[in-house]
Amino acid sequence: MRPDTPADHTDHTAEAERLLRTAAQYPEDHEPLLLQAAAHLELAGDRERATALYDRLLAAEPEPEHPALIKAFKAANLWEYGHEAEARAIIEGIRGSAPRDPAPWEIVAETLETHDELDAAHATLTTALTLLLPADDPTADIPYPTQSLLTARHRVRRLLALDHDSWDELADRLHRAEITLDELHDPKRLWSLGSDDPAELKAELARLRTELGTYRAALSRPFPVAVLHWPAPELDELLTAYPSLSTEYPTHAAHLLDIEASLRELSATGTANLGIVTGTVPSYEAFAASESSSPSNADLLPQYATTLAARGRAVAWPPRRGEACWCGSGVAYSECHGAM
Repeated sequence: MRPDTPADHTDHTAEAERLLRTAAQYPEDHEPLLLQAAAHLELAGDRERATALYDRLLAAEPEPEHPALIKAFKAANLWEYGHEAEARAIIEGIRGSAPRDPAPWEIVAETLETHDELDAAHATLTTALTLLLPADDPTADIPYPTQSLLTARHRVRRLLALDHDSWDELADRLHRAEITLDELHDPKRLWSLGSDDPAELKAELARLRTELGTYRAALSRPFPVAVLHWPAPELDELLTAYPSLSTEYPTHAAHLLDIEASLRELSATGTANLGIVTGTVPSYEAFAASESSSPSNADLLPQYATTLAARGRAVAWPPRRGEACWCGSGVAYSECHGAM
């Protein structure tokens, strides 16, 4: 659940400093950048400074987009360097706030599991799934972050030696790897790593490869294939300042239709993990300056979209059932661009 922080051959302190400088340059993206900087500081062992960054984010004006996520990271970090009581208090606050984002729930559960608080981890995951799973339609598509909670709960229940329930069965159905979740989450697996039996070691290596493939897939998900969306006021400002871009955006209505058509075409070709990023003129101008180019250069537009997605700015497409359309109309997606 941590931001992508490659551990091999990385000077984590230097990388944190670079991210802090980037956050100062792009204040509209400071939240994901500071979260990554804090993660690097944790890996460098500078946990007190990481806590200071989490506090800085929580005290920021305007309020951060994901306060529960930041608090979850802070609690996990505090527990690691001896502030267990404070970490527990933060965790209780997160549980009480009942966030609808799966990420803080998973971080809290991982923290509890890491410190052998298995019953509390199980209760946390059960509460989260009660909130997040569609109770009225068990056949509905379940987003990957919620699937991850199901998998984590399955693992904790195996450690607790609990019998399968309906959510464990759902986790099994969603699991696509050749090796089953029961085998992956077998509490006896650690013992097999010390075995002298080549067959046991070979089987364990196969299981570890399966897990590694799952983690790699998870790491790729925060960086979707994203299409750039300009709200009407921003597009007007963009075309007033850079009229040559009107060839890309003849009208705002055409721009919205083109977004939906492009995403549907990508989906039809099998491209997964699609998203939409919303641009602003100041952010785009800053990006163009960082690329030593002019904002009127249309070739920058897809690069700008990719950069926003990599900074965690993408919203998944298509919206879930009953959610408002991505275009900002306030109308349900199924009755707006979803009805195209």
